[in-house]
Amino acid sequence: MSEIAATTVHEAYAFACMKCGHGWEQSYEIEHHVDVHGHAFVVYTADGERVPSPLSTPTCANCGGHVVRIMRAGRVAGVQELLRTQRTPRPRAAGTAGKDRAAGAAGEDRAAGAAVAPERHWKLSDLLHPFHRR
Repeated sequence: MSEIAATTVHEAYAFACMKCGHGWEQSYEIEHHVDVHGHAFVVYTADGERVPSPLSTPTCANCGGHVVRIMRAGRVAGVQELLRTQRTPRPRAAGTAGKDRAAGAAGEDRAAGAAVAPERHWKLSDLLHPFHRR
């Protein structure tokens, strides 16, 4: 038998690629083991597959880059939700009926386009903008 003790913890991290701006989140099961000689080692699994430590050399699944910022879980999802709510069309004010109809039609086209826009590729500035100090 090669090990005598094991403890499993669950951790999640958010990642942002500094090369292409791609953002993602991943949860891991981290198994802490001690072998019969007293040496500690760690095994990371994600989605049931053994993976290398996400803290040592994370790789961007979008561009393959290795310059990746690691953040606490929820950071990328929070920014994506913020951006999603900013893209939803706002209801028009009641007093806009007398304004130029062409301008109103163009605004409606933009609002309709935002509602059906395909999933957006996240830019690094989009992901990190809310975290900048002012």
